Amino acid sequence: MSKDIEFNRNEDHNKIQLSFLQEKLRKIYEGGGKKAAEKQKEKGKLLARERIDYLLDKGSPQIEIGALTAEDMYKEQGGCPSAGVVVVMGYVEGRQCIVVANDATVKAGAWFPMTAKKNLRAQEISMENKLPIIYLVDSAGVFLPMQDEIFPDKEHFGRIFRNNAVMSSMGIIQIAAIMGSCVAGGAYLPIMSDEACIVDKTGSVFLAGSYLVKSAIGEEIDNETLGGATTQSEISGVTDNKFPDDKSCLDYIRSVMSKIGKLPEAGFNRIAPALPKLDEKEIYGILPETRDKQFDMHELIYRLVDESSFDEYKEKYGQTILCGYARIDGWAVGIVANQRKVVKSKKGEMQFGGVIFSDSADKAARFIMNCNQRKIPLVFLQDVTGFMVGSRSEQGGIIKDGAKLVSAVANSIVPKFTIITGNSFGAGNYAMCGKAYDPRLIVAWPSAQIAVMGGSQAAKTLLQIQTSTLKAKGQEITPEEEKALLDKITESYLKQTSPYYAASRLWVDAIIDPLDTRKWISMGIEAANHAPIEKQFNVGVIQT
Repeated sequence: MSKDIEFNRNEDHNKIQLSFLQEKLRKIYEGGGKKAAEKQKEKGKLLARERIDYLLDKGSPQIEIGALTAEDMYKEQGGCPSAGVVVVMGYVEGRQCIVVANDATVKAGAWFPMTAKKNLRAQEISMENKLPIIYLVDSAGVFLPMQDEIFPDKEHFGRIFRNNAVMSSMGIIQIAAIMGSCVAGGAYLPIMSDEACIVDKTGSVFLAGSYLVKSAIGEEIDNETLGGATTQSEISGVTDNKFPDDKSCLDYIRSVMSKIGKLPEAGFNRIAPALPKLDEKEIYGILPETRDKQFDMHELIYRLVDESSFDEYKEKYGQTILCGYARIDGWAVGIVANQRKVVKSKKGEMQFGGVIFSDSADKAARFIMNCNQRKIPLVFLQDVTGFMVGSRSEQGGIIKDGAKLVSAVANSIVPKFTIITGNSFGAGNYAMCGKAYDPRLIVAWPSAQIAVMGGSQAAKTLLQIQTSTLKAKGQEITPEEEKALLDKITESYLKQTSPYYAASRLWVDAIIDPLDTRKWISMGIEAANHAPIEKQFNVGVIQT
């Protein structure tokens, strides 16, 4: 096959994947549907995404965290698009911040298990980067049929109010607007913020609504008298200001944000941004149609970095991981990327692309230490099938070299950003800064696959286990039955490796168009620059 034909085939495949993503997001953006949206409009309310659009600076960049959260989950409950809450990183009066808006069109903004997880992720981003956070509250509270999965555990609903308190003590700005219901434990979220606004007639806040009050103490009272804007801003003093409608409330928040003083910065290096010299759109043609095909990762890097300039570190050593310095949108970064083509080491060993060998683990660990020494943020481009296995690799000390890399990643104090471009398998996911290693942001391209091992290897391993179990019971299976069993196992496993499966569970913050990668990294570093590094770099005990 000629290079041009292969390029065109890759391009077509990746653009189809991208259009699938865009269509999925379009449906998600509809929230609970047109009828539910009309009900909100009848009350004079803006929808969650409209509130965010109105609040954020016009024409400024923004990124949405967790748009695909809860996708294809909670089918018995009728689904929960975007987990019923919208989280966006953007700018208000030129100040970068996180906005969290309940979507009242989705089960009246009720909290599902993934809603809590997504809110906690928003707070985590705010805390790590010391970013102001704005809560636009409109929620009926915990989704009662699933209360056992939302209410009692450490990473459940209560953790949000714990975070409110901790964030306040850290000096992180929290502003809340009560723009609809705000009930029970959820009432604490806006009131534990620095400032709580409320919208007249539509906003209400109380520990218990009128039905519960009647059943608990026999008092008959309507919700507005119980906890409406007038009650809570003029009688109880619970809220700070009331406003006649959504827009005036949001205008006030903009005014508050415009007066915030400048805080210390981390001091990451930035010069004037420049575009890559090579065409970014060519990424679609370079990225292979199938995940087992080889390609040169340099070609992707050159289309992601300013001026297509990449200063490589130890170029001829440990070639299955590429390390080097570059700039993205003007920000200095250290890039750690899996090389996907077969390379030959200077010892004459053929090394498979996407596999971490001892020499590449050793090189990457040292490079990460250098970036920490120099205060340079790290960008990981993941397309990894795992560490090299076999007797030769074990005798070469792959475990200690892999441990060295994992230790360097885990103890790194500079901000880390992870882009899963292709495979993300097994311990390779960990070593290349998977979700468990605290990347400030982690996103996947539509071409990503995330699992403990590749689909074909996993399916064959599971097949061996299942056939052995059947044989132990005295059952013989025919080759046809074995093939049918393999197909069934493969289908089930591949569903779990999909980036959509990962995104719905918030293992990644988003699935993005590859052409948006630079924006995500740039906004991520700008956010990280709000939080001076306070910790000393120390890798702990490592075997050399």
